[in-house]
Amino acid sequence: MEVVDTDDMGPIKQQLGVPYGKGSCHTAQVGGYLVEGHVPVDDIRRLLRERPQARGLVLPGMPAGSPGMEMPDGRRDAFTVELVAADGSSSAWSHHPARAGGPR
Repeated sequence: MEVVDTDDMGPIKQQLGVPYGKGSCHTAQVGGYLVEGHVPVDDIRRLLRERPQARGLVLPGMPAGSPGMEMPDGRRDAFTVELVAADGSSSAWSHHPARAGGPR
């Protein structure tokens, strides 16, 4: 595994094919696929197992409760991870329902 830190992510996101408006704060290339944002590891594992003809997965923004955005009360906003096709279009890959917060 190689980690490269850079201040100018625009060219890298463009090279990997992150669709306009689907960007987030983290960009990775895993097994030849783009992974953009706080994508849950189970979605990445499924991507690597199924190996679809696609650019990769995106989770725009930083939804509360997504990996790395955990809330102290356990609350999670609903979010959908999208599969980015070779042509740059995207479709739902997995849905993650909202979860109410409360005592743990």
